[in-house]
Amino acid sequence: MISLPEASLLALFLETLFYGVFFTCYWLTLGILLKKYGIQRDLLLPVATLLLCIATAHLIIDFVRALEAFVLNVDTIGADAYYSNLASPLGLAKTALYVTQPTVADSVLVWRCYVLNNRSLLVGIPGCIVLLANGAIGYYIVWCLSRTVAGTSIYTTIPGLITTFYILTMLISIVCTTHDDQDMTALISWRIWRSRRSISGGSADLLPVMIVIVEGGAIYATSVLALLLAFLTGSNGEYPAMDIGPPVVGIVFCLIILQVHFCVGNNPQPHSPSKSFTNLFGEQGEQNVGYGIEQMIEETDRSV
Repeated sequence: MISLPEASLLALFLETLFYGVFFTCYWLTLGILLKKYGIQRDLLLPVATLLLCIATAHLIIDFVRALEAFVLNVDTIGADAYYSNLASPLGLAKTALYVTQPTVADSVLVWRCYVLNNRSLLVGIPGCIVLLANGAIGYYIVWCLSRTVAGTSIYTTIPGLITTFYILTMLISIVCTTHDDQDMTALISWRIWRSRRSISGGSADLLPVMIVIVEGGAIYATSVLALLLAFLTGSNGEYPAMDIGPPVVGIVFCLIILQVHFCVGNNPQPHSPSKSFTNLFGEQGEQNVGYGIEQMIEETDRSV
């Protein structure tokens, strides 16, 4: 089995790799959002920037920890003992950032799904409850880790709560996909498919829906599933799976904005209703994958 220092180095490498992808996607997204106006710019741009800041802080902390473990403290406590200290300030800080990143993204997700579904309380209230519960569990885990003593294993420290946090995170990601435009994948995909079907007179192309599902839900849900399985099996592979979480959240957030803007996999709709979805991320004529998101933004702008 991979050792803790080896897992930590692998985690740093993978996190750096995914951070580079996120950084690139962020600047592409920034160029798009700066040309927009209203809620598109006022909400999505600060959220994307905040996600980048959190991912950057998380990566910096991991670099500092690696420097301390393998260079500065290698002759005193050693890398294995260093990474085994669950109550270290830097370790607690990165865990808190890991909890914060999906919480920020999911809060936008829940809000947007609520607006998209005609401000239905049946969507908004359960989403808020799950989101708040998951955030509370995550920060409580951080507090519990701060109370641990040297030599304590993560697998024996409130494993039930940690498992619950991972499951709820994955649940939000699947049912209400945590990203970019924070489109709840299942619900928004349904709205996109239904709108496209009504416009096309009964037939609907499933490709845009599948793109939203893959880009919005599958990427992050898969990473959380890998993290959950690694934790349940007691594998140190949990650390690489956890450390790629912050940049992956940002990547998926940006992917949906970029996908909608560039109309990947869409077919133009020559006839659209007067209050269609055409003014969200693209110009008039941009197509169906963005429809569900665009309608939500249009409705929000009218209500502000």
